[in-house]
Amino acid sequence: MDKYAVLGNPINHSRSPFIHTMFAEAESQNMEYGRLLCPLDDFKGTVDAFRKEGKGLNVTVPFKEQAFAYADILTDRAQRAGAVNTLKFCDDGSVIGDNTDGAGFIYDIKRLGWNFSGKNILVLGAGGAARGIIGSILDEKPESVLLVNRTIEKAELIKQSFNEINVTTYDGLLAEGRMFDVIVNATSLSLNGEVPRINESMYSNVLAYDLMYGKTGATVFTDYAMSNGAQEVSDGLGMLVGQAALSFNLWRGVAPDPAPVLKALRNQL
Repeated sequence: MDKYAVLGNPINHSRSPFIHTMFAEAESQNMEYGRLLCPLDDFKGTVDAFRKEGKGLNVTVPFKEQAFAYADILTDRAQRAGAVNTLKFCDDGSVIGDNTDGAGFIYDIKRLGWNFSGKNILVLGAGGAARGIIGSILDEKPESVLLVNRTIEKAELIKQSFNEINVTTYDGLLAEGRMFDVIVNATSLSLNGEVPRINESMYSNVLAYDLMYGKTGATVFTDYAMSNGAQEVSDGLGMLVGQAALSFNLWRGVAPDPAPVLKALRNQL
């Protein structure tokens, strides 16, 4: 039986085993999928050991940049993101690194019936989550993308890879007073019950998306956005399932349907 796992630290919270087990059953794939807790100081040793019997890994925080360096062959979207969330161990000994986060995000945006073309988009946060989706957002031909972060230095690093975007700090955004069509929360503040520090009026009539997800389909961010006049809101559970389907396709060569898995996962939460 072919072995796969999601690797990270921490990892016990991961829903990936549930998702990929459902995919495997639906597509009649002879495989098993587990969790792999990786020591913070031994990414290479942990992956090398798993490769002796495993076929592929999903990689989550804080190891996506190390996975990027580990891969022998990088997909175009992994190169653009500068990070890898999917490793495929090939029979010839090579390792393919992919990043399915951005494509999974756009899958969910289209599932929701949203459209980024010609829109003014605000992305909050300049960590790995933002880096993973910026390229895919730009592919949708928005009018503008503004990336906001507490410190300008991290935002400027992402701009080096995606020159089409503009960057500023939260203080700069407040001073600017611009309005947007879409606001994407790429921070992890929702996990702490906090919301990004932006003007409440900016939520008026926007589409608001949180990359984090909540048990009820809502997060602190989406609740706050809706209470301040957002047109529509969504958490990131659909993105989680969408990116997983793309990883599964890279490994197994079949494209599972995310819809029934998303429904089952939402019910489980």
